[in-house]
Amino acid sequence: MLIESSVMNAICVTCGTQFSETLEPPQHCPICEDPRQFVGWDGQRWTTLGAIAGEYRNQVRREEENLHSIETAEKFAIGQRAYLVQTPEGNVLWDCIALIDKATIETVKSLGGIAAIAISHPHYYTTMVEWSRAFENVPIYLHEDSRNWVMRPDKAIHFWSGEARQLIGGLTLSRTGGHFKGFQVLHSPRHASGRGALFAGDQPRVCMDRRWATFMYSYPNFIPLSPAAVHTIMQRLEPLEFDRLYAAVPGFLISDHAKAAVERSAERYLSVTAASS
Repeated sequence: MLIESSVMNAICVTCGTQFSETLEPPQHCPICEDPRQFVGWDGQRWTTLGAIAGEYRNQVRREEENLHSIETAEKFAIGQRAYLVQTPEGNVLWDCIALIDKATIETVKSLGGIAAIAISHPHYYTTMVEWSRAFENVPIYLHEDSRNWVMRPDKAIHFWSGEARQLIGGLTLSRTGGHFKGFQVLHSPRHASGRGALFAGDQPRVCMDRRWATFMYSYPNFIPLSPAAVHTIMQRLEPLEFDRLYAAVPGFLISDHAKAAVERSAERYLSVTAASS
């Protein structure tokens, strides 16, 4: 997926981040060169939206009433999924994937379209500007503390500050810090049959044993978070009631008693870090 020189919005093959328009691909991807991510073993490579649209396709799947996931078949870049969180006041796209094409746009429009976009952290910013423009320049809500990680600035991006921000339909963004200083989660009181759902991206991250979750500074490089950071995350999550936790990794969720599972997981994490210190 190497690309020739031309005017482009280059996309990093390893993380899926789209950059501002240039004549040549960038020399570096700051997202991948950060200790939380990595440069691909074949070196820094670039592609474009047009190139991946010809090679990949998206799947839109119903997860529960008023909730659909969107993921790219045949994993591209990090391989996360996005969610179309549907509310009576409009739909929010939570997290983002690099591929957006005509088929995906038509499917999402048939489900009510997108009124706003919110993304947990920079690893999933991908082609957020393309998604906004495809749905009439809807606002993209990112935390102010993540401003420096935006590789394609755009007037659709709205940076908010503080610890919580209300969105449409009773949805709430909460800044938890941890994995990134501006990391945010999305809470819905309506989902999980009214018991509440937490859309957490990578944090808390559902484990292979899906009764548990964990917390990391870097997942691919196995760098743990400090106990202080985990304490802060739990303090920010404490006011939120949720019975279900949706993770960015396809297939990973805690479907029942999720808040208790996260609390139990934090206790385990902290007990292990204390014992090893």
